[in-house]
Amino acid sequence: MSFCLPSQAFFWNRKDKSLEKELQGKGYAGKLPVLEDTTEKTRTKGSKPIFETQDDFNNPDELKPTPKDNPAFINIIEHKNKPTEFQKDVDMIIPMLEKVVDCIEDNENLQLFISKSNVLTSNIDYLMDKYKDKPESYSDGFKKLMDVNRYTKSIMTLRQEAVTYQRYLAYSESGSVYNPQNISEQLQYLKEELNSTIVTLKEEQ
Repeated sequence: MSFCLPSQAFFWNRKDKSLEKELQGKGYAGKLPVLEDTTEKTRTKGSKPIFETQDDFNNPDELKPTPKDNPAFINIIEHKNKPTEFQKDVDMIIPMLEKVVDCIEDNENLQLFISKSNVLTSNIDYLMDKYKDKPESYSDGFKKLMDVNRYTKSIMTLRQEAVTYQRYLAYSESGSVYNPQNISEQLQYLKEELNSTIVTLKEEQ
């Protein structure tokens, strides 16, 4: 064990006083500030939701109905494909077919029949050239269009010839082709083919 002698205590006492005298005037003199008084304590701030909450979210009576009458909304939900160019062309042809049908049903005169039939056959000819040897040409609707196009042209020719030749061929065997009864029967058959084509085209849309 070691003991601190009086002489050693005197030595350390003198050393502390000399060190204190040497450091006097140097460094900070005064009271230190109380940090708690000058700094703001960290506070936990509550976060506010960005979206407004809705009470009874799972309650069907509280939910807004979907816009079922809005075609744009329904198309997005059902992922409907945009119509092809052929479908757009078919949509334009159908009213032309219907006009010829109406012409036959209303027993309109030859001039109106020829006019409406010419519009129809000219447009079918255009589609025939446009889609020849393309996949669309193998559809049932396209094939029926080609058939009804040929038959419409033949009835147009028959009715035009009947006006010119009927009086001269009335008593010959060839004249029976141009008699009103035969022409009426041919028009009814054409109407059936036109309607059948319309149904097929609409089913393929």
